[in-house]
Amino acid sequence: MDSEALGKYSALHPKPAGLSLQYGTAGFRSKAEQLDHVVFRMGLLAVLRSKALAATIGIMVTASHNPEEDNGVKLVDPLGEMLHPSWEEYATELANAEQQELQKVVTEICQKAAVDLHKDASVFIGRDTRPSSKKLSQSVIDGIQVLGGQYHDYGLVTTPQLHFMVCCQNTQGQYGKATLEGYYEKLSKAFMELIKQSHCSGECQRHLKVDCANGIGALKLSEMKPYFPQEVLLHIYNDGTKEKLNHLCGADFVKVHQKPPGGLDMKPNERCCSFDGDADRIVYYYKDTAGHFHLIDGDKIATLISIFLKELLAKVKQNFKMAVVQTAYANGNSTRYLQETLKVPVHCVKTGVKHLHHKAQEFDVGVYFEANGHGTVLFSKAAETKIRQLVKEEKDNEKREAAKMLENVIDLINQTVGDAVSDMLVIEAILALKGLTVQQWDALYADLPNRLLKVQVADRRVIDTTDAERRALTPPGLQEKIDALVKKYKLSRAFVRPSGTEDVVRIYAEADTQENADALAHEVSLAVFHLAGGKGAPPQP
Repeated sequence: MDSEALGKYSALHPKPAGLSLQYGTAGFRSKAEQLDHVVFRMGLLAVLRSKALAATIGIMVTASHNPEEDNGVKLVDPLGEMLHPSWEEYATELANAEQQELQKVVTEICQKAAVDLHKDASVFIGRDTRPSSKKLSQSVIDGIQVLGGQYHDYGLVTTPQLHFMVCCQNTQGQYGKATLEGYYEKLSKAFMELIKQSHCSGECQRHLKVDCANGIGALKLSEMKPYFPQEVLLHIYNDGTKEKLNHLCGADFVKVHQKPPGGLDMKPNERCCSFDGDADRIVYYYKDTAGHFHLIDGDKIATLISIFLKELLAKVKQNFKMAVVQTAYANGNSTRYLQETLKVPVHCVKTGVKHLHHKAQEFDVGVYFEANGHGTVLFSKAAETKIRQLVKEEKDNEKREAAKMLENVIDLINQTVGDAVSDMLVIEAILALKGLTVQQWDALYADLPNRLLKVQVADRRVIDTTDAERRALTPPGLQEKIDALVKKYKLSRAFVRPSGTEDVVRIYAEADTQENADALAHEVSLAVFHLAGGKGAPPQP
């Protein structure tokens, strides 16, 4: 390690005094002007991780659905998955080290993780469309070069595209070609093969309005348009030419505010969807003839995909284990529908994509979506191999056709991470194949009315939870109080959990009517305020 170069370059990316940041599920997120030293140091860390694993590592500069003035950075592991938890700790240590300790921290990481500094390193870099992203990705490159790493800068890409390309590179092209063209070709080919089997291919035009959150999704969807068949007509809104990223638009805005984004005119019963700022989340929605807004969130997306996959799996007659993975935020009626009507096992895990992804890997076919629209489908190696074998060798027509459709789904879904573009194409294909309108999809089940609230507390760590965050262990008496409140309402449940990023406690409540869900959420928020050290004035109804 060239300590002189490290000292010289890190002085060009100084750490602001007193700033301390934590690497979480989404990597680092903060105001863009606070991140220069962090992204430089993540360039260093990516080189160390690459040398430790003898594989290409990804670095994405994005803050997803955060406001435009924020930014962030996260690392991508070799198969396109999120950074290993043990290295999240190294990331936090490195980001918070004082200038004079930097070399010592790098050396300690090398010792702890058995990094051989003489090995080669390769890093793929991507960034979103924020004004600050270009300069920050240049700082990443400085970090990579100080430790002698090689890099490929893909420039402007969606987060899932970078995950895809890292996976392609490390599977020696088995997953696909590590280029944007490779991504577009793989997805469009699988999509066209799938919709060929729909009854109205040819004369049946499929219109979809897409709100791209004024972000990277607009650029990449436009690039992909020439790859689509004529009957798919995507109309792109909030393309970033006029308004700010994520401002009054995007998947997060639509889900939280339960209303359509600005910049998109909706006619009754038109299918519309929204991406988030880095295009790894998607939600659908429409307005009915009475002008009422209907949101189709991640729970309903998971349900649609599960119905389709379950039918195909029944036709191939293999003993594949399928399950859906949700968090406590999943609507109670979605869980009921999956378990009781569809007879698909449902598993609940802690909030955070890494927990969902990890659990979904336990099954032959694991469907996971967060209610916010982030999700995908994972196929086990054994299931994928068997399905591809059936396509080649199966004599029975029905079995072979079903296997062929499953193979196309495997190629269309981005198994590395939730991907708005890929998920959108899977949904569009299923709706076409099943001849479903957006209203029929929505009518599978009615969401239970619910309410999300948050309460400011002096220290979020006073709340400890168990049972996939559905029950509070501490402070004493809180869970008993929640249980008593829940008993007052029909079809009700409520839970509280500490935020991962700020001193607030998040509250979720659902019940048979909106009025009751609101009342229950408010009563639980008062209990949290009084028993868990609330700050400021008590919550008002």
